Amino acid sequence: MSFGIDPVKHLGFGTYVKPTRRISESHQPSAIQILDVSPQLDCARFPPKRIQGEELTVSADILKPGHELLAVNLAWRMRGGDENWNRQAMEFVFNEDRWTATVLLDQLGFFEFFIEAWNDRYSKKIQEIDRWLKSGEDVSADVIDLIELARAAIESAPSSARDLIIDRLNGLPDGTSSISSHEAEQIAKRLSEESFSSLIIANLDKKEYSQSGVFTVIVDRPVARYSAWYEMFHRSQGTVENKSATFKDCEKRLEDVKRMGFDIVYLPPVHPIGHTNRRGPNNTKSESKEDPGSLWAIGDESGGHNTLHQDLGTFEDFAALVSKAKDLGMEVALDLAFQVSPDHPYVREHPQWFFYRKDGTIRFAENPPKRYYDIYPLNFENDDWKSLWEELRRVVEFWIDHGVRIFRVDNPHTKPVPFWEWLTSTIRLEHPEVIFLSEAFTRPKPMKLLAKAGFDQSYTYFTWKNTKYELTEFIREFLLSEISEYYRPNLFTNTPDILSEYLQTGGRPAFKIREALAATLSASYGIYNGFELCENKPKSKGSEEYLNSEKYQYKVWDWDREGNIKNYISKINKIRKENPALHQNSNLKLLDCYGDQIIFYGKWSRDLGNVILVAVNLDPFSVHETTVTVPIQELHLTGSYVVRDLITERNFVWNGERNYIRLDPNVEPAHVLRLEK
Repeated sequence: MSFGIDPVKHLGFGTYVKPTRRISESHQPSAIQILDVSPQLDCARFPPKRIQGEELTVSADILKPGHELLAVNLAWRMRGGDENWNRQAMEFVFNEDRWTATVLLDQLGFFEFFIEAWNDRYSKKIQEIDRWLKSGEDVSADVIDLIELARAAIESAPSSARDLIIDRLNGLPDGTSSISSHEAEQIAKRLSEESFSSLIIANLDKKEYSQSGVFTVIVDRPVARYSAWYEMFHRSQGTVENKSATFKDCEKRLEDVKRMGFDIVYLPPVHPIGHTNRRGPNNTKSESKEDPGSLWAIGDESGGHNTLHQDLGTFEDFAALVSKAKDLGMEVALDLAFQVSPDHPYVREHPQWFFYRKDGTIRFAENPPKRYYDIYPLNFENDDWKSLWEELRRVVEFWIDHGVRIFRVDNPHTKPVPFWEWLTSTIRLEHPEVIFLSEAFTRPKPMKLLAKAGFDQSYTYFTWKNTKYELTEFIREFLLSEISEYYRPNLFTNTPDILSEYLQTGGRPAFKIREALAATLSASYGIYNGFELCENKPKSKGSEEYLNSEKYQYKVWDWDREGNIKNYISKINKIRKENPALHQNSNLKLLDCYGDQIIFYGKWSRDLGNVILVAVNLDPFSVHETTVTVPIQELHLTGSYVVRDLITERNFVWNGERNYIRLDPNVEPAHVLRLEK
């Protein structure tokens, strides 16, 4: 695809027109105003998001002075497909001047739509005739006018519609004829039948026509909204000490990951690792050539982002891993880390793509007070930025060609937003099935802007939200607010960089608590391997780094070691799969309960066929009890009812709004309750 894309023009969000005092000589401006079109974001600067298979409701306020009737259409198509626009009539919401239409989103990609409105002269004439008839007036002349309006549609109608109109009007009088009152009434009934009037309205020359701008909606695969991620550190999946595991070792572990119920296996960078300033155990300076280094210091003399680390295996091995995952109903996601080691081929071949100090040396990656001596950041705004952007797009296409359809993007907030907008939109045009996850632990507004710019899922602050107050405020901002139009949170419990103090100190109950929260609050969540083993040893007091982190050294895990919570995770993921109420976020409701240590919330389907209520003890050390408030009116409950704990498979008979619960973190720290009817 050619470069030079203007993201605003490319996405079809309209163009600003400078005001002028000059009156158009070609036509009088339409008096019909199309306002407050929904859905849209930031005056249509960015597209909202939906899922394939969902229905999209489009609405707008449409106003016109006087008493003329309006005809309104929703016109839509998929960008890159048929150039013709599909049309369907919009329905009027009485006394609100609001028009709506609903369409099924059955294709992936960019769904485009606009709204058109015009004076509905034909319906207006039918309405007038009906009123005259009810008042006993002669409508002969009015019916002749109606016939002439219908004939006027013949000229602009396509051949198929033209024949239908001609057939219906055959034998009717013309404008020079006269008819009796009885004949007029019969003809009026014939010409006002809905099928025929719709045909005339669609083809009659449109007077005072008005059209909105073109709006866009991104339509993603269902996995963009509902998924469970397992981050698999590939070189640590083997059984031999001080040696890298391989893709074949990863393939052997897929069955275990599948048993835990995960949909996506996410691999960190799979590329060669640089030698210069390589990091050693616990992020110290490497003292041995045997140290494997950080996976995120990408590239050496053998290649860069389109090359596999030789210890992991061949492209055939990688393909086998992707294929095996597919056979198990999972997908392999890959890390996109757009940065390089000092040994990456880009440094030799494209020195203009980097930042330089005054002494002529390339600047290392920095996040004061840290400086990463094994990584060079790319300069996305260098004079040769176009070739850099195109090259990185080729990297994405390379891995798409190797079977990857999901990418977790490392530190996107350190790169320009226009780059991501361009990259995600151009990839989506040709590969609408591709999903991008933003790993942006930054300020709220930049996180949200990246989601608007094209990322399908986003990391969040959930990892650090532990108290009831913190969780409640987080839920209100990231799960219940208007950002749900474009922001899909993925609640990771931990990452290779983040071992929270809560997990360090709370023991096994803390891991179960965080699993229950992440998996039921959000339709998408993830864990980093080791979480299922309750791995909680920090590098030092106050640090969120893991002791002997596999980021810097080889590691062999006992995936079934004592104290693991694999069965618990399997149970939670099974509950998620079997209860569609947990497959979305828009239905989440915070519910009342007394005290600061138990949080209570619910999710239910629109038809109340699946109602889930969740209570979680946030204190990993102590038993807590409370009274929870069930919204019985909203759930149409009267008298007593049964809720089933899907974790323990026990039934409880509840009565009315307020009900007692007790949660022991050393037994089961959470209730995931399904309303049984």
